[in-house]
Amino acid sequence: MTTHVGDTAAVSTGDSLRRLREQRPLVHQITNFVVMNETANATLAIGALPVMAHAPEEVAEMASVAGALVLNIGTLTTEWVESMILAGRAANSAGVPVVLDPVGAGATALRTASAQRILAEVGVAIVRGNAAEIATLAGRAAEIRGVESVATGEDAGDLATAAASALGCVVAVTGPVDAVSDGVTTLRIANGDPMLATVTGTGCIASAITGCFAAVNHDRPLQAAAEALVALGVAGEDAAVHSRGPGSFHVALYDALYALSPDSIDARARVTAA
Repeated sequence: MTTHVGDTAAVSTGDSLRRLREQRPLVHQITNFVVMNETANATLAIGALPVMAHAPEEVAEMASVAGALVLNIGTLTTEWVESMILAGRAANSAGVPVVLDPVGAGATALRTASAQRILAEVGVAIVRGNAAEIATLAGRAAEIRGVESVATGEDAGDLATAAASALGCVVAVTGPVDAVSDGVTTLRIANGDPMLATVTGTGCIASAITGCFAAVNHDRPLQAAAEALVALGVAGEDAAVHSRGPGSFHVALYDALYALSPDSIDARARVTAA
């Protein structure tokens, strides 16, 4: 089933999920120490293959044979940023889509400058972040505390649209209702559960899963970003049913990602044009 959104976009999460599990793409992730295990397990659970390689001696080789590259600056160092640039350039040369998660952009000068440098030196297909991170990169007002968004004063759909135009790529703003835009078409995804905000790393998992969907949708970055958030949102809804708190939810989320059905997920997608 395809979820039609107006006349401008069609989100086919079930079809993409089916192809993802058939193809089992390699998703190269240069990510942070806090979530490395979580994003690897989420990638496996949904049906792709993770590799967590950051050594500068191998990142270009790994990125060039991957289905997608995910760059996450959550626990960045200057050496890791250099590896991200090397990997990103190799991915660009090989036609591999790049997903950037600018964790904590706006919280410190190093984080903001590193995210901006990656965007300047690498062709990024999709940026996925919270409202404050995205607003910072788009040059708009934002308040961030550590890596958590506090306030932006903007509607998520308006922010995603403006940021996509400013950055020249698809932008996904995640929150209570997610928004994805390429600067022309903007989609809202209302799937999910408040429990997703109680576990460290679910935003990073969203970026990893975005990489999984991008790997099987090289020419559909807007839809890939939206479909990834539908998949995580539906899994979050299912996991919450079987959870008593953050600990059990964390475990149930992997099970729910694994149990997602390509045949039924589109009927549960809550996607609208912004």
